[in-house]
Amino acid sequence: MTLVVGFDTATDDVAVALVRFDSRKPGAELEAEERSSGVSRGERPRHATELLAELEAVVEPAGGWSAIDLLAVGVGPGSFTGLRIGVATARAVAQALGTPVVPVGTLAALARGIGEAGGASARARLAVLDARRGQAFAALHGPADEEQWAPLVAQPGEVATRVAALPEPPLAAGSGAIRFRDELEAAGAEVLPDADRAHRVSARQICLLAKAGSPARPESIEPIYLRPPDAELWLERDTR
Repeated sequence: MTLVVGFDTATDDVAVALVRFDSRKPGAELEAEERSSGVSRGERPRHATELLAELEAVVEPAGGWSAIDLLAVGVGPGSFTGLRIGVATARAVAQALGTPVVPVGTLAALARGIGEAGGASARARLAVLDARRGQAFAALHGPADEEQWAPLVAQPGEVATRVAALPEPPLAAGSGAIRFRDELEAAGAEVLPDADRAHRVSARQICLLAKAGSPARPESIEPIYLRPPDAELWLERDTR
């Protein structure tokens, strides 16, 4: 049996999972334990205070960190602060314990989760996260999880224009799909109901993608930002 622990902090959620795989059958998932904690409107994300506690909650019952065969971390795009905390944690754990670590795109994990929704098997999956500042992070994956649009940051109208040019309407989910539902649906996308769990990044999907990926040197893992941090923009504005 192969044990994979994965987590994602690109959104306001702290998403953590431990997945057990059958070592005799590559990619065969035996069992998964998943934990996710979010915040209420107006609250600040709690990545710094909750990530390690959530990791310990799934790792300890499985035999501790020495039993973990692979570590997986979501690298964005998403929240600057959340991504820095997540990537720093993955680097520290991998370097301290010598555990192989695989970086996974957050939008790829979100798209894979969309693929498990009802009626999604033969459809393209549009993963959209709210990037704030009136923008969205988006990526399009095909029915076999193949990437059709690389991750991008754009105004919702730009994403809608790209959706309208697709030959078939995609199935969309994510915090950005909820926020920009009107624009996306007007362009032909089908946005899943607000309560659907596919709108939240699943750490189990991070684990599944990592199992099929290749480990990286911990020091080489970098967050996917797609745009400068707010602090850089404020400095540039003040300098001008």
